[in-house]
Amino acid sequence: MHNIRLSTSKDMAAAVEIWRRAVDATHAFLTPEDRAAIDAEVSAFFPQTTLHLAVDQNDTPLALMYLDNGHMEALFVDPACHGKGIGKSLIQAALVAAPNLTTDVNEQNLGALAFYEAIGFERTGRSECDGQGRPYPLIHLRYRSANG
Repeated sequence: MHNIRLSTSKDMAAAVEIWRRAVDATHAFLTPEDRAAIDAEVSAFFPQTTLHLAVDQNDTPLALMYLDNGHMEALFVDPACHGKGIGKSLIQAALVAAPNLTTDVNEQNLGALAFYEAIGFERTGRSECDGQGRPYPLIHLRYRSANG
């Protein structure tokens, strides 16, 4: 059982740790240098923004999502919670506000790509590099709404 709420400054250390555990479990393709650089970027960025958090009955964060104008910039679920519907429930909450939700996924992250496609996202394009110009191709996705 989990609830979804907005983050506060008190949640940031836990959010960064979720990000780290999730990336370590799913992003083996990152070079150690890029992993360290991205960690520094995330650690600096999270405290500057508001995240959607899935929390357990004790209000402990289990997963995070970052939305920006109808685009899901980040969705990270603690690996101990994978397969429990937490990521899907965060996306369902996002779809209420953004029915044409878009996101990008690393092409090498086959599990995430399969997850997004299984819950209704379709491929709309591909980029050779990630948003910071690193050589990690992205698959661009859009949620297939009931209207088309």
